[in-house]
Amino acid sequence: MSTTASPQLPPMHASERWLLRACLLLPLAALVLFFGVPMLAIAWRSLVQDTGGIGWGNYAALLDTPGVWRALANSLLLGAVTTAVTLVLAFVVAFGLERTGMPGRRFVAGALALPMLAPSLVLGLGLIFLLGRNGIVGKMLGVRPEIYGFWGLLIADVLYALPQAVLIVRTALRQGDARQYDAAEVLGATPWRQFCDITLPQARYGLLSAGFVVFTITITDFGNAVVIGGNFAVLATEIYNQVSGQMKFGMGAVVGMLLLAPAALSVFIERMAAQRAGAGAESALPPTPARSPGRDTAFFIACMGIAGSIVALVLTVVVASFIRLWPYRLDLTLKHYDITIAGGYAPLWTSVWVSALAASVGTVMLFVLCFGIRRMPGRLAQAATALSALPVGVPGLVLGLAYVFTFNTATWPWGMLYGTAILLALCNYYHYHTQGFMTMMTGMRNVPTTLEDATTVLGGSTARVLRDVYLPALLPTLLAVLVFLFMRSMVTLSAVIFLITPSLPMGAVTVMRLDEAGLTSQAAAFSTCIMAVVGSLALLLHVGTQRRKPGSKPA
Repeated sequence: MSTTASPQLPPMHASERWLLRACLLLPLAALVLFFGVPMLAIAWRSLVQDTGGIGWGNYAALLDTPGVWRALANSLLLGAVTTAVTLVLAFVVAFGLERTGMPGRRFVAGALALPMLAPSLVLGLGLIFLLGRNGIVGKMLGVRPEIYGFWGLLIADVLYALPQAVLIVRTALRQGDARQYDAAEVLGATPWRQFCDITLPQARYGLLSAGFVVFTITITDFGNAVVIGGNFAVLATEIYNQVSGQMKFGMGAVVGMLLLAPAALSVFIERMAAQRAGAGAESALPPTPARSPGRDTAFFIACMGIAGSIVALVLTVVVASFIRLWPYRLDLTLKHYDITIAGGYAPLWTSVWVSALAASVGTVMLFVLCFGIRRMPGRLAQAATALSALPVGVPGLVLGLAYVFTFNTATWPWGMLYGTAILLALCNYYHYHTQGFMTMMTGMRNVPTTLEDATTVLGGSTARVLRDVYLPALLPTLLAVLVFLFMRSMVTLSAVIFLITPSLPMGAVTVMRLDEAGLTSQAAAFSTCIMAVVGSLALLLHVGTQRRKPGSKPA
């Protein structure tokens, strides 16, 4: 009996072992310092009382703070209703895109990308321009609708969370097996019976995962809440009021821990659901939708209505930035782009610089971390993987406040980072660390091990494997992670609201400041500039990716 021997890999030099250890240990140490330590700091700060003692006084004070419990109840109510509505709409859109032959798919997919290109408060601004007391709809109908509060937040949060929910549900629907539908049809099952007995059970884990993602996004969102929430207080605005309004840092830390609990729980359950959903058959044949004029028309109308709502809100913000006095004087002007307060356009360029720093540093850190985990499996790699999954459950406001408690110090050497662009970039990077890590690890798993073995057998060093195997194979993934981190850093508000200084403003915060000052049209103009920068980069990535595909025409 003959056996095929695996290639004998040459022994690894000491320098190569140190390189692999550095790839694993340096990013892991940074993860501990810039995520683990701040989380411990906010937990500790919640125990520090105003008198300087240590105890549960801040937690006990919650019993005498009815506003916090009212905000908690409002957050849970808003999260539950938003999740229910979003799941219904997300399933309609995802089913229309994956299981029907409806036209207009590109328009719907493009519309779903718009909320990712703008700060979350842009949807709130669009609702104000359309349905606010001085909105265009109220002027046309001669009424003064009240959009501030629960209903305005519900609409804004649904449309903001919808793209991510659709993405998850579409992934679940793609895992269906056409052979099950063929067998059901042979057995005489009607389309409705097939939907109830096959489609819904297959998509249940995707729906559950999407539901917890939407719930987490909703209860941790700050942008829409501060713009259109009105008197409907939620936990995110309560943290901001406790810290910035009343300077109660201990109570702010306690509310942060309170906000962290449901978000972390929902992320944990979502992860469990995702693992269950990933246990499908690898040989499944994706269903090919058959033409059905009645069904396709119904889904076309529904999906176009949902996508049109998103486009209408974002487009209204863009158009309003060029209107002299919305909605009374509708002649075009560029005066709103002449922003002289809030530092002019300096916050926009600061955001570009900080976002470029977060994207470049973050992409390199994720690349070497994932390379170290792949090449040196063991307890350290397991610890790095486990720790990398935790930031997704931490709301931006909580992480930003934790950075204040950790780095606003003169007694520790890392205090020199406070008030610098580097700390803002690191906060943005670790806020979205988990998403980038999962994307990079997925790309790493797709690198053929045979290429690694062949390079090593031929005498290639670890650095040569890194340069000649991983970098070329992972280039599309590296670009995707780079652009993702840049885009999210450009539009994030909650993670940096506590870290900005007069000399270091950020674009999304400036939009909020302009709106608070009553300069809503200038806020729309600044938002349009942010969307133009982020959209241009996304378009460049799309064009570059299309050119790299096999069979694409050269430029």
